[in-house]
Amino acid sequence: MKRFSLYIFAIVALLIISTLNASAATKPRLVVNIVASSMRADDVERYAKNFSSTGFRRLTDNGQWLTNASYDYMQTTTPVSLATIATGAMPSTHGVISDRWFDYVTNKQIDLIYDKKEQSVNYSGGSGNYSPRNLSAQTLADATMEYNDKSRVATIAIEPTSAIVMAGHSGEVYWMETLQSAWTTSSYYTKELPQWITTYNRELINFSHIQKRWEPLLPYDDYLNSQVNVIEGIKSKNNKRIDFITDKDLNIRAHVSDEFDKLCYTPAGNSATLAFAKQVVAKSEMGQDEVADVLNIILDVPRYISHRYGPESVEYEDMLYRLDRDLSDFITFLLAQVREPEQVLITLTSDHGTSPSYNQPNIERERFNVRQAEVITNAYIGSKHGNGEWILGIIDRVIYLNHNLIESKGLSLADMQYDVATFVMQLRGVSHAISSEAMRNSYFGAGYGRKMQNGFYPRRSGDVIINLMPGWIEERDKTRSASGSMYRYDTNVPLIIFGGGVKAAQRNEKVDMTSLATTLAALMGITTPTAAEGEELTILY
Repeated sequence: MKRFSLYIFAIVALLIISTLNASAATKPRLVVNIVASSMRADDVERYAKNFSSTGFRRLTDNGQWLTNASYDYMQTTTPVSLATIATGAMPSTHGVISDRWFDYVTNKQIDLIYDKKEQSVNYSGGSGNYSPRNLSAQTLADATMEYNDKSRVATIAIEPTSAIVMAGHSGEVYWMETLQSAWTTSSYYTKELPQWITTYNRELINFSHIQKRWEPLLPYDDYLNSQVNVIEGIKSKNNKRIDFITDKDLNIRAHVSDEFDKLCYTPAGNSATLAFAKQVVAKSEMGQDEVADVLNIILDVPRYISHRYGPESVEYEDMLYRLDRDLSDFITFLLAQVREPEQVLITLTSDHGTSPSYNQPNIERERFNVRQAEVITNAYIGSKHGNGEWILGIIDRVIYLNHNLIESKGLSLADMQYDVATFVMQLRGVSHAISSEAMRNSYFGAGYGRKMQNGFYPRRSGDVIINLMPGWIEERDKTRSASGSMYRYDTNVPLIIFGGGVKAAQRNEKVDMTSLATTLAALMGITTPTAAEGEELTILY
């Protein structure tokens, strides 16, 4: 009798465990992926004391906060890493190595999203001819729609590149055109905007988020940063140091003039993007049935602000505090759309971090002059083989050689690549240079070589890949900081998975960002994107 009682107890215990696991594995009705561009991994903790309890901290305190997430490649720029987030693959597989590259047959640049066959819907002059036709790998949005075409999928960003790369070929895809700062899309996705968006644009709702003056949200003494570019009303009651950035070469203040710039280079752009996202959720009735819906939100403003004003600036810090308040409101809205909070799954991450500002007070750094590098390297080749346009250009620290000219001279392309890689190592700021030939025929299992090779896609990557020294960035107008390196300030990003019944936990194991798409597909119960390489993360319930 005692054995029978124990047997019954074991059966009941198994049933309870089975019920709990089934509950934990309940598929979410609404998956919301938020990418705050250019956030470093430590930003969430660094600024936590001034965050509200219902914004970033609500996600970290109640979700699984993966503190050691990173990209294992060098080309940590926005289109490249958004493609990694969306496909679960390395650039060497998904093929997005930049927002543009050279065609070796025509010697012309190819834009990642340009497509003369398509046009922006309702707007001709302020957006452009865009489509995802140059994207080859399936995204999570594509996989979701393929698994069940009743799923509603939408992707939103200020930049068309951000929106299109994250979305892929499926769903509703919206970005902000530049002339009227109105939401638009490509004729590839739809021939006509929904009527509610047309009305939304006509009522100029985006402009309602713009403030006449950008003043600090908090008393200045509460800020950790001290470098001030354009924010107004900075006064210290405790004699805290104020470092006014007055670099005339940047000419920052003069450039922020029209409404579109104000949305891009002030926190208003985040507010406008999240406000529009709420409308998309409501109008599309996302999360209202048993089929999983997906909403991708790329916040481009943090990148605009960190690159222009620097990650050490009060502007960047203030933007995060205002974004924290916007996220608080947005999360509350999302949870109200479903019957149970567990039916919403939210991820928050970033496409990359950003470098230290090159012109910090008392920490002057040099920058890499791309045009000068092109001229010097072209002259070097000319001194050996005669005058000519030997270099087509340098894009994102990749040199593209003129294959047609090299072939017409009867020269070896592999030898030319090797010579150029050896030569550019002498240029100031260059730490590594590897030829395309070496990338194709060698295996780099560790170190800088692996990171450079993981970002190499033979059909599009150039002839010589350059890595700059730590802290160095390319010289660009109105840019204090930039991304695109293999260093931790660029590769390490925040990653939080919140809702969906996941257990609150702070986890320190190393996570490759290729794992996110694979994990989300498993949580949604759909087929993994076809090119995904990342291992599924073990989620705690």
